[in-house]
Amino acid sequence: MTVTEPAEFAESAGPAGAAGPFETVDLRDAELVRRPFEVFSRIRERAPLARGTVPGVDPVWIATRYEDVRTVLGDPRFVNDVANVPGATPAHRTEQVWRARGLPPECERYLRAGVFDADGARHRRLRGLVHPSFTAGTVGRFRPRIERLAEEHARALREHADADGTVDLVARFAYPLPVTVICELLGIPEPDRPQWRTWSSYLGRGAGEGLDEALRAMVAAARELIDRRRTEPGDDLVSQLAAAEGTALDPVETVSLILNLIVAGHETTATLIGNGTAALLAHPEQLAGLRADLSGLPAAVDELMRWCGPTLGALPRYATEDLRLAGALIRKGEAVMPILAGANHDPRVFAEPERLDLCRAAAPHHEVHLGFGHGAHRCIGAVLAHEEAVAAFGALLRMYPELALAVAPTAVERGPNPVAWHLAALPVRLGTPAG
Repeated sequence: MTVTEPAEFAESAGPAGAAGPFETVDLRDAELVRRPFEVFSRIRERAPLARGTVPGVDPVWIATRYEDVRTVLGDPRFVNDVANVPGATPAHRTEQVWRARGLPPECERYLRAGVFDADGARHRRLRGLVHPSFTAGTVGRFRPRIERLAEEHARALREHADADGTVDLVARFAYPLPVTVICELLGIPEPDRPQWRTWSSYLGRGAGEGLDEALRAMVAAARELIDRRRTEPGDDLVSQLAAAEGTALDPVETVSLILNLIVAGHETTATLIGNGTAALLAHPEQLAGLRADLSGLPAAVDELMRWCGPTLGALPRYATEDLRLAGALIRKGEAVMPILAGANHDPRVFAEPERLDLCRAAAPHHEVHLGFGHGAHRCIGAVLAHEEAVAAFGALLRMYPELALAVAPTAVERGPNPVAWHLAALPVRLGTPAG
């Protein structure tokens, strides 16, 4: 990591009003990708803010302390859409990332038209159309189905295991379960679901050969499904969105919402299940306590979201006016990326943050992690993701009392995405099944 003062930031004031320089962090740095929680913790303790860089993308501020991250996520002076910065036209950092990764120009509007990139009244309109499908009440009614699906997928692991009972939990459980759940909610026909999962995986990885073809195919398939549901409606979310098209939604927004939900609705949940399982199996004492009392699963899921959550950094927010954050001057139009991995390991908020404590979230007056975000853009599927994780871990622990890692914890292979902490694979041994 280097300390520099880029010319475009030379007039910004530093922490406590001091002039720079600020540490410049390469967000593609190999050590950061491999050990993000440790690296972001070191950065956080050196200064509240740093500069983040990615090739082909304008620099961003990165906020790593809990209170600063919470402020960026919740303060209305920060917006998601650069078009909402008055009198300025700052570069859209996420758009720059996608262009660098080969985003098809004709698909760009679909990534900008969804709920993630909206603010104010437009955000409330889009979110309001899908929110009823993700409330605690709706998810609660869907819980028995989620639990059955978790058990079915857990039981099927045995069919995919090799001779010594080893199986890749990511490919055979962590991904298929959330894909099935979100596809059922949306109304994607069962025969089409494997293809949607393949397409979505390209967007989740964010790069690689096939990304442009996958995005074009997803847009076309979403459009076809919307048209079909308009003439053949069902009891599903796509049917509801199709009915709203032309009044509450324009055609690009409808497609964009489906892409938002299918990708966000399974990629992060799948990663949470994979990361969480790896963490549990690497902490046998914590795992033993959870096995002895599975009623602790909801609190355990919250701690796993804090300790090894899937999203390292949230989408950049743009300042709508000159303002101060952590004592530094943020100019109008400058981008700030909230680093959830830094906030959730901040010792100013969490005692011994590097320690996994599955009972932490059950303690009175515990601090709330930011793994699902905060404010108006808090993850719309947080309740569903939490419920899926509880069901997934419960099914695995009940069905496979001897479940164990098939490789050393340090040998677990992770993907290269600098803002998503995900496993490329998780080889486990199933052992003797219960009963």
